[in-house]
Amino acid sequence: MLEFDLVARIRQRAGSREDVILGIGDDCALLSPPPGMQLAVTTDTLNRGVHFPAETAPFDIGWKALAVNLSDLAAMGARPAWCTLSLSLSLPEATPGFVDGFLDGFLSLAQRHEVALVGGDTTRGPLSIGVTACGFIEPGMALRRDGTTVGDEVWVSGTLGDAAGALAQWHAKTGIEASLRERLDRPQPRVTLGRALRGIATACIDVSDGLLADLGHICKASGVAALLEVDALPASTSLQAAADLEKRRILQATGGDDYELCFTAPARARAEVLAAAQACATQVTRIGCIRAGNGVDAVCAQGRPWRPQNAGYEHFGLG
Repeated sequence: MLEFDLVARIRQRAGSREDVILGIGDDCALLSPPPGMQLAVTTDTLNRGVHFPAETAPFDIGWKALAVNLSDLAAMGARPAWCTLSLSLSLPEATPGFVDGFLDGFLSLAQRHEVALVGGDTTRGPLSIGVTACGFIEPGMALRRDGTTVGDEVWVSGTLGDAAGALAQWHAKTGIEASLRERLDRPQPRVTLGRALRGIATACIDVSDGLLADLGHICKASGVAALLEVDALPASTSLQAAADLEKRRILQATGGDDYELCFTAPARARAEVLAAAQACATQVTRIGCIRAGNGVDAVCAQGRPWRPQNAGYEHFGLG
C-alpha cells in the first residue's frame, strides 16, 4: 500500500469534533482549546515484541495504542479530546486488511471517549505505533504525583496482575486464558474515575510498569514513603485460578500493563472515594498508607516484610 493511500484511508475514517478547525491533510492540525482550561499532553510508543506479542490481532494493537495514552490522561483527571498517530509498518502489516483492523480497534476506543484523530505520520519500518493524546483539565485540578502527604491512604482501581499473568502464560507457551489475554490486549482506561477523583485524590498515577515501581514514583515526587499491603491487592478470579499465592503477589505487585489507577487520598475522604468509585461503577481497593521516609515497603500477612527481586518493568534494564 502506498503512503498517500494509507494516509487517505486513515483520514477517511478519522472522527472529528467542533473544536477541530483543521484535521488530517495539512502540515499541522488547527485546534481550539476551551477558554480557561489547561492542556494535558501525553505520548506513548508501542513496539511489536516489547509491548504486545507478535501475533496480537490488529484490532487489539490499535485499541491498546490509544488506551495507554488515555490512561495517562485519566491519571491526571483530564478529559480526552484529540490525538495524533505515527505509524511505522512494512510487510506483512502494510496491507489494507491490517490497517483497517488496526483502525477498527483504535477508532472504536476513540469514539467511546469522544477523541478526534487530528494528524500524525506514516513511515516504513518495523511495526511501531506512536500516539500523542491531548485532554483538558481545569486549572489547579490536575491529579499530580507530588501531592500526597503522611497519613494518606493508598488505593487502586480494578484488579491487578491479569495482563502480567497473560504474558507469563505466553512466555511459558502453555496457552493464554481468554480473560487474562483480554486484559493484556484491551486495557480499559479509567477516564471517568480519574475525573471523579478531582478534588478528592491527592496524587495519582496509572499502573503501567508495575505497582511497586509506579507507587514509588508517587513517593519520590512527594518526598514520602508508602507501606503496601500485598495481600490486600485485588485479584480477579481468573488470576486466582491461574497462579498460586506467591506467583500472584509477584504478578500483581511488579507485573505492570494493568493501566489501573493508583491514587492516594486522606483517610477522612474514604467515604468520598468510595462514592466516586460507585458513581463510576468501578471497583477500588485500599491497599496501604503513606508514611514518613522514602521508597515503598511491602508487607504480607501478619505484617511480614515481602521483597520481590524486581519492583517493576525497566525498558533499559541490564541482564
